[in-house]
Amino acid sequence: MQSITPFIWFNDKAEEAANFYVSIFNNSRIENMSRYGEAGPLPAGTVMVVEFQLEGQDFMALNGGPTGAPPDGPTPGAVALFVNCESQAEVDRLWEKLGKDGASHRCGWVTDKYGVTWNIVPAGLSDYLGGDDPEKAQRAMQAMLQMDKLDIDELRRAYEGTEAAR
Repeated sequence: MQSITPFIWFNDKAEEAANFYVSIFNNSRIENMSRYGEAGPLPAGTVMVVEFQLEGQDFMALNGGPTGAPPDGPTPGAVALFVNCESQAEVDRLWEKLGKDGASHRCGWVTDKYGVTWNIVPAGLSDYLGGDDPEKAQRAMQAMLQMDKLDIDELRRAYEGTEAAR
């Protein structure tokens, strides 16, 4: 069976970033680290690849130096990591930790201090945005468009029309 593992390229912060992510998510650990030898593009002994798991999902991080990406390559955030949170408390915790020294963006997007973009979404969001009543779904969408960190209670209130969204 084919599997797809997210592979994140760093100039030289792969180990630091992997340790940071493992400290935030439950059921997470560093699996393996390989280091450059004398022939590598970075100094011998420098971490080359970190294999790690977040919530049981395999990831790899590479210290590859500057990417030399072509100017027509993907824009920052073109590929992001989606996290479906079981509770608002989990959204709040991840938002705080991933957003520290990073940048928040509308609609649940946050870029961490390493430049990796995450979409932190509360469970139930699709029930409001894709609900059967177009008018209610539109109200929830309008509320979401005003938020950086998503607030499921606020989105529910907007959907139900019981309280004005922020």
